[in-house]
Amino acid sequence: MRSKVLHSFPVRASATLLLSVVAAWAFDLLRLPLPWILGPLVAVGGASMMGAPTASWTPLRNAGQLTIGAALGLYFTPAVAAVVASLWWIVGLSILWAFALGMVFGYWLYRVNKDRMPGLTRASAFYAGAIGGASEMTLLAERSHANARTDLVAAAHSLRMVMVAVLVPFAFTFSGLHGVDLTPAGPRITHLSGLALLLGLGVGCAWLLGWMGRSNPWFMGSLLVATGLTLAEIHLSAIPTWLSNAAQLTMGASMGVRFTAGFVHTAPRWLGTVMVGTLAMIVLCAAFGWALAWASGLPAATMILATAPGGIAEMAITAKVLQLGAAVVTTCHVCRLVAVLTLIGPLFRKLGIA
Repeated sequence: MRSKVLHSFPVRASATLLLSVVAAWAFDLLRLPLPWILGPLVAVGGASMMGAPTASWTPLRNAGQLTIGAALGLYFTPAVAAVVASLWWIVGLSILWAFALGMVFGYWLYRVNKDRMPGLTRASAFYAGAIGGASEMTLLAERSHANARTDLVAAAHSLRMVMVAVLVPFAFTFSGLHGVDLTPAGPRITHLSGLALLLGLGVGCAWLLGWMGRSNPWFMGSLLVATGLTLAEIHLSAIPTWLSNAAQLTMGASMGVRFTAGFVHTAPRWLGTVMVGTLAMIVLCAAFGWALAWASGLPAATMILATAPGGIAEMAITAKVLQLGAAVVTTCHVCRLVAVLTLIGPLFRKLGIA
């Protein structure tokens, strides 16, 4: 009876949350980068892989995405929007780069693993290599009806996103590479009634996007609402720091629970090649971002982060916390995600991959 209580979902979720808080405080005390998201991610991920019964409560994760989406939307003042709009060519090039890099990565994964993994299909490698979200690419692979192994696709994206989320902030922090945040947030004062209305409208938009079957509804819905209000110069409230930190904590914990004990045993060779390929992509994207910075005159740190092969929320949080041009980084990653989700299926069919 006692064992059942200890392994019940509320107990596991509460223990995971407590571990996340302790890890965030420890990272903050050690002055490590992005303590409120990386601390929980590293601690919970490590505990999960060692077999600890970790758990993440979905409503908390959704609330975290809602909060981060609103915080990022507040950067898009009319002046900032004009600057971002003038960078349309950078957004376009970053999308083309993401498609090209993803296809090369997928092709390389297939060539390296096909002889030692007889069940590996080109479709599995194609969707595993595409630079998109883990859940979205896994779902598209399942819908492709091409015998894609969704476990390999999900594992590849989870590992890639976590590696980028951990390595990139550390690289920025310890390399001494800095940028200038050209996009300061709009409102700076918190009003409880305005904050409640801002988040409430975000919930409504998230529900609508979810009903329409859109990707990342809680993040995107809140981002759209906050961006629209800020562009209209309607400033309801700023997002308090403690709430932003709490949101990062829930998101870090939700990423960490993906790495179960069974994850380590999921085709070790496959995970090894994904790790090597991800490191190569980080280096190549950094070089591409540096080239864009040279061509545009923008800070190299901003462009490197805007083209990094990571998840939209994690890279946007990094830009926000490190003050590296959050609006530019968010725009590049949002447009890239939309383009990949819209075009990757038709591209798969056009290429006739099986």
